[in-house]
Amino acid sequence: MDGWGSGLLGVIIFSGSLPATRVAVAGFSPLFLTSARAAIAALLGAVLLAVLRQPWPERRDLVSLTIVALGVVIGFPLLTALALQHITSAHSIVFIGLLPLSTAIFGVLRGGERPKPLFWLFSCIGSATVGAFALSGDGSASLTGDLLMVAAIVVCGLGYAEGAALSRRLGGWQVISWALVLSAPVVLLMTIMTLPPSWQGIGAPAWLGLAYVSVFSMLVGFVFWYRGLAIGGIASVGQLQLLQPFFGLALAGLLLHEPVAWSMIAATMLVVVCVVFARRFA
Repeated sequence: MDGWGSGLLGVIIFSGSLPATRVAVAGFSPLFLTSARAAIAALLGAVLLAVLRQPWPERRDLVSLTIVALGVVIGFPLLTALALQHITSAHSIVFIGLLPLSTAIFGVLRGGERPKPLFWLFSCIGSATVGAFALSGDGSASLTGDLLMVAAIVVCGLGYAEGAALSRRLGGWQVISWALVLSAPVVLLMTIMTLPPSWQGIGAPAWLGLAYVSVFSMLVGFVFWYRGLAIGGIASVGQLQLLQPFFGLALAGLLLHEPVAWSMIAATMLVVVCVVFARRFA
């Protein structure tokens, strides 16, 4: 339950990521947003590591940290930012329902976990529900946006599973902090190269969106998420991501006033049922 509590808090924090990204890309380019959020979070992570005097990671950990950096620091933010230029955040949020399956698969491949057969049944039902929604043509669909979201889910699942396995040795916040620091030279260079030609016309909502994805989505959320995955199991706790669309749809509707179709709500409720049974057989 301790792992599930930490994981749930991480999911709640991540639920605001896509709505915040949707707001931020109205003022910033996807490349700048991706690099700037990582650069800000890397600075915060470096301060944490220095203040708390954390030892340097071992050489054997560098490959795993690189995978984490490519998956969740650069890959997922960039691909979702590009996708949100073609689809609404409400539409993109439902794709998060594919993350548990992606995370569980990489949990088997990289974390050595072996869930029961019934776990895969309910995980696949939840994922199939998401796929059916994406193909249902709800009026906000875009093939380009949908494909970018699928790619984002794949790289994010890999980054989640790799980081969770490494968190068992290093600790959750240490893993994401070191991954951010490792990617700092690249993201700092990208930030400089993609600076907006003019800061005029960038409204407060865009700045607030950048602040949220930099501090909460990129750092704070992972502190709880990786801890939850490490303690409760990658495949088991990973199913909590099926709840993320529910929280995200509520935020998209309440804060961004985006239309939330009945099909979105129906798909979300079905995957919530799936997470209950998947947890039981993980």
